[in-house]
Amino acid sequence: MKCRCCGSNNIEEILDLGLQPLSNDYIAKDKLSKAQYFIPLRVGVCKDCWLCQVLDYEMPEKIFNEEYKYFSSFSSTWLKHCKDYVDMIVKRLKLDATSRVLEVASNDGYLLQYFKEYGIEPLGVDPARATAEVAMLKGINTIVEFWSERFARRLDKKFDLILGNNVLAHVPDINDFVKGLKIGLASGGTITIEFPQLVPLLENCYFDTIYHEHFSYLSFTSVNNVFKRCGLKLYDVEEQETHGGSLRIYATHDDNDSIVIRDSVALKLKSEHEIGIDNIDIYRLFSQKVRNIKYDSLERLISYKRDGMRIAGYGAAAKGNTFLNYVGAGKEFIDYVVDASPYKQGSFLPGTQIPIYDLDTIKETKPDVVIIIPWNIKDEIRELLSFVKSWGGKIITLMPTIEEF
Repeated sequence: MKCRCCGSNNIEEILDLGLQPLSNDYIAKDKLSKAQYFIPLRVGVCKDCWLCQVLDYEMPEKIFNEEYKYFSSFSSTWLKHCKDYVDMIVKRLKLDATSRVLEVASNDGYLLQYFKEYGIEPLGVDPARATAEVAMLKGINTIVEFWSERFARRLDKKFDLILGNNVLAHVPDINDFVKGLKIGLASGGTITIEFPQLVPLLENCYFDTIYHEHFSYLSFTSVNNVFKRCGLKLYDVEEQETHGGSLRIYATHDDNDSIVIRDSVALKLKSEHEIGIDNIDIYRLFSQKVRNIKYDSLERLISYKRDGMRIAGYGAAAKGNTFLNYVGAGKEFIDYVVDASPYKQGSFLPGTQIPIYDLDTIKETKPDVVIIIPWNIKDEIRELLSFVKSWGGKIITLMPTIEEF
């Protein structure tokens, strides 16, 4: 396989998570007896440009279809993050009602809704019709389409701000995607992109953020190379706490001399080099850590079941599907999961076929253990599940370490 960034053949496999279903391919009750689609989930790193990437992948049209059930608006923590971003970027870029704002992969309008509070009428582009229709009900103009260089030329509009959250890793042709951003950007405009960064994934072993929707696992080093290749310069970078550790990058046209590159760019490149992001050793150590998490999690679950405990999960998150299928924790361990999204309730987790119910099910059945599956918002969920303590129930996480609350 050739690297999707630089075309090199110098790729080393670093992780094999086995056969996995598509992480958001939730199963309807009437389809439980039908075959489900599984493909290998292996990860490699290019030892020339250091882009970390899946080696076996499904085309995005198969993933982001009418059955796609990830809606961004069901986490209060995430919504606050988005509101804070809009308040900040409007002030920083001096945006007003005449400003042109575009979000790529705008989902259900979770972020663009906050621009409307400033009198700005934004445009969203998203490939999943189900989420786009929810955004349009909020009054947010949304085009159902995949972002690409070709689409950007067809759209033929220039924007003062183009933003994207958790989308850069979702595109198989990362160069084509970024070229489209350049085409759509006004001469003095800014691009902001947020993505989970590779360093904490490797150091803290967040392997459950690996799934077929994520074609790449991004370091600042690799992203800087892509943007530079496409005629854009990164002029600032900020650390974010979301998704276990993310980066927000700021980019503009490489010939835009009105914007000076800040020191944060050189400092981030230097820190990644010192950590070893361009050295294969850190990737090999990561692989061993993943196996240890599998062993430890199974030991804990087996111990609970031998003691006759009933186990439930909170959050039918994509990361949980990677984790549960890799570990092999199906219905023999976990009776059900609950989720705030009504779009998931009544269906079943892909692969494991664990049923998904609403939150009241926990109050009704009083399980002995509740596993917080989306560990990245564990503090929010712990507060929501505080009632579990009333019958002596345990609240735990298995990722990235086993914790009991």
